[in-house]
Amino acid sequence: MNSNVLPKVLVIGQSFNRTSGGGITQSNLFEGWDKSKIAVACNAHLLRNSDNRICEIYYQLGQDEHKWVFPFNIIQKKYFSGLICFDENKNNNLVKTGTDYRLNLIEKFFYPFLKYTGLFHCIKRIKLSEKFCSWLNEYKPDVIYAQGSDRERILFALLLHSYLKIPLIYHVMDDWPSVVSNKGMFKKFWYGRIDRELRNLFERASLLMSISDYMSHEYKKRYGKDFIAFHNPINIGFWKRYQRTDYELDNTPNILYAGRIGLGIDSSLESFAKAILVVNKELNIAVKFIIQAIVKPDWIDKYSCAEYRKPVAYNELPKVFSEADFLLLPYDFSEESIQYIKYSMPTKASEYMVSGTPIIIFAPEVTALVQYAKKSAWARVITENNSHVLTEELKSLFEKKELRQKIAGNAILTAEKNHNSVKVTADFKNLICSVVRES
Repeated sequence: MNSNVLPKVLVIGQSFNRTSGGGITQSNLFEGWDKSKIAVACNAHLLRNSDNRICEIYYQLGQDEHKWVFPFNIIQKKYFSGLICFDENKNNNLVKTGTDYRLNLIEKFFYPFLKYTGLFHCIKRIKLSEKFCSWLNEYKPDVIYAQGSDRERILFALLLHSYLKIPLIYHVMDDWPSVVSNKGMFKKFWYGRIDRELRNLFERASLLMSISDYMSHEYKKRYGKDFIAFHNPINIGFWKRYQRTDYELDNTPNILYAGRIGLGIDSSLESFAKAILVVNKELNIAVKFIIQAIVKPDWIDKYSCAEYRKPVAYNELPKVFSEADFLLLPYDFSEESIQYIKYSMPTKASEYMVSGTPIIIFAPEVTALVQYAKKSAWARVITENNSHVLTEELKSLFEKKELRQKIAGNAILTAEKNHNSVKVTADFKNLICSVVRES
């Protein structure tokens, strides 16, 4: 698309990066956008690990926009408000949010306390500072593109929309509204209030996007609104560079999981490790289960078959995925996990698919991931949280080369048909342009 006709976009609630699902999906959807016509406004926490490959204009929402209530305002670190400058192809000018130790303490103790007490939803007040408004008036965006999975970002989107009076596009990555206030004190109060505020946002939005067709269908029933699904598109040429073509296995095959550790995933990863121990004993082989994640799972050292690895650079992933013998997409089976991930689609699903490596899905039947995989048979799907069933399914995969080859081939075809960035990004851009034209 000609960059001269692209509207100016203001992105809020999510930065461009190669480390988070929302950041990767957003980066790939906006691939090729004129850098002078895209800007991000986010707080310091959300700007961590941002890059300037897609966008060079970042406005950090800091102490001028975020006001913490007493007594937290006394201890809360203050952050600069204003534009953040980049060196060419570097991101080292971003304001840092603190040490890893400090961030771990915040994530493990401070945030859980705030969420249990309900303070998480009201501890901060956000406003449009004079400095920020001056920048907005100078930048003159044509449209707002928003992500966000908490009350603060919803209120900010509403505030910004009221001030700018331009079209608002809201993109939902997972079903966070179902779990945003399901624990702790005053959970019913906050659930109802956030639901009303979210519905207000939906009413104001000119365009609503989801992460999967399954989510679009559910949200139509729940909110009475139409959502258009946009999942992570992929550059086929980039991901096919090392595409796997050999499906023979030796006595030391490996299964790779690359992604986050935590809610909705961790329990199934450990169940998988247990099953591999049984498979190794019964088939007299040495399957290695590799977990590539930012955080090392607490349980991993209990299993001789499991190995932890730190994440690699994004441009190394095609080679890493293709060199694995199997790639795993797991979801947990608990009720809380299903609430959160039921309508989601893993960012790495499309990346896995085009690698040529056979994919294993271990997840509940009701998830969007399972429904999509079964539709085109692009993965071996295991939907019973049963150690015997899991073990037998894995043994079948190790013993049947034609099965491995078939699901890998189906995955490649599905990725090329449904997730090719050439088509998906063009559709995405055309949709945004049409929203601006019709405003």
